[in-house]
Amino acid sequence: MDGEKKAESPESSSIQEPTHVHLENAGKRHKSKSEQIHDVDAMATAPGTTMASFAHIDEKKVLRKMDMRLIPMLALLYLLSFLDRGNIGNAKIEGLVEDLNMTGPEFNWTLTVFFFSYSAFEVPSNLLLKKLRPSIWLPSIMVAWGTVMTLMGIVQGYSGLLAARFFLGVTESGLFPGVAYYITMWYCRHEAQYRQALFFSAASVAGAFSGLLAYGIAFMDGVGGLEGWRWIFILEGIATVLVAIIAFFTLFDFPETASFLTPEERAFVVYRLKYQGSNSNKAMQQARREAVAGAGGEEGAPEQSRPQVAQSDEFKWTYVKDAFLDWQIWVNIWVYWGIVAPLYGISLFLPTIINDMGYTSATAQLLTVPIYVTAACLAIGMAHVADRAGIRSPFILFFLCVMAVGFIMSISSPLPGVVYAGVFIAACAIYPAFPGIIAWLASNLAGSSKRACGMAIQIGVGNLAGAMASNFYRSKDSPRYILGHALELGFICAGIVALIILVMSYRRINANRKRQLAERDLTDAELDEMSKLGDKAITFKYVI
Repeated sequence: MDGEKKAESPESSSIQEPTHVHLENAGKRHKSKSEQIHDVDAMATAPGTTMASFAHIDEKKVLRKMDMRLIPMLALLYLLSFLDRGNIGNAKIEGLVEDLNMTGPEFNWTLTVFFFSYSAFEVPSNLLLKKLRPSIWLPSIMVAWGTVMTLMGIVQGYSGLLAARFFLGVTESGLFPGVAYYITMWYCRHEAQYRQALFFSAASVAGAFSGLLAYGIAFMDGVGGLEGWRWIFILEGIATVLVAIIAFFTLFDFPETASFLTPEERAFVVYRLKYQGSNSNKAMQQARREAVAGAGGEEGAPEQSRPQVAQSDEFKWTYVKDAFLDWQIWVNIWVYWGIVAPLYGISLFLPTIINDMGYTSATAQLLTVPIYVTAACLAIGMAHVADRAGIRSPFILFFLCVMAVGFIMSISSPLPGVVYAGVFIAACAIYPAFPGIIAWLASNLAGSSKRACGMAIQIGVGNLAGAMASNFYRSKDSPRYILGHALELGFICAGIVALIILVMSYRRINANRKRQLAERDLTDAELDEMSKLGDKAITFKYVI
């Protein structure tokens, strides 16, 4: 952003004072949320408004304020979500299967059914999120899934557990795609992966915390006449409901209504978001210079600046249709599967895999902790590097290759130490890759409604890999689970192929759009049309 500020022309700063005065006046009387949204949006997109209009605002300070107010609660919500979804793996080695007289395939079905309902309800949930407001929708679904989780602690058989897991999927379906989309409503695409990683690292912490909790809660076996695994569900479900109540009062909705930002800062945040996808004036001018030079024209030809194109925030069903028909989402899902299938395979079966290597259940719970803690640190560190570099695919490709190495190690050796090391390496690549693939697609979807739907499709269909992965590790394949590891490896290879297709396609499209921009001057009417086209507009540049 600093570079953009310096690139602004001196003339553009002349509108700074009127903007400042107008926003100060707007903040002197209380307005409804809809009025605040309208006023801030109008100011951010007013004719003549440029980055120089906000030159007096400290961007790093604004980002710090947003990080402190948003990320901790989002991380806590996702920690509880992942904890409640994956604790069945811990409950299994504490006797759940035996106490409910279940077979191995029946247990796998209780894992699978979760993903069917979880995937089916993600798109409608994301479409409801903005209409009902995040501060209402997200805590509401938390109360629902916390209640279901608590009731899982009193099921008496396979059918009861199967039904509970189905409704857990229904109630949890809105959280992850909702939070992933919510982050894109506050942060620009070159800042999103770091924030996605901060809240997603809660999944790593949940994995470690789940092992520690299960280790401690297992000692409650017999308390109240209940088995230890039942207390895992009951206590973690109650904790979710309590946090949901707090979230009702602490979650913020949108930048336009954020009470912790000044009116000017709100307009600044909205301006950045609306114009992040289009080529900047500097990029357009550079494209024209290169095109003229390539055609044998004069390097010193006069440059012509063009207005940037604001992304559309309106809802239309055509944007939903566009998301379902967008090729990049469906190719991206294959990359997503290459990451998520191993993710769920490890999160659901890691305690069992370690337990079957000859360790006691208590030791198996504790041996999961170092894996998840290391993965969380790597996810945050690598996301910071990726955001600074402004690219996604090279990092994702690297981690897919590391994941493949980890699973190859687990397949190739019967030694428990080598298998543990392989799973350790794979997990340490999975967790940094996951926020990268989420941020990559979000960066390449323009328009609020299309992004909400597209991200939900990615995560919803992508999480069907969880349904598949929950059947990869069959009890009869114990202790080496060669089939499970091999299937994970196959998904990783498919993800690598899909990633290469995406990168080649994005490069070709960006080059074509760059050439088209250099050959024509866009009228105001055409710029309005570009806003409606979103990421299909020639002014939009895909992130590689």
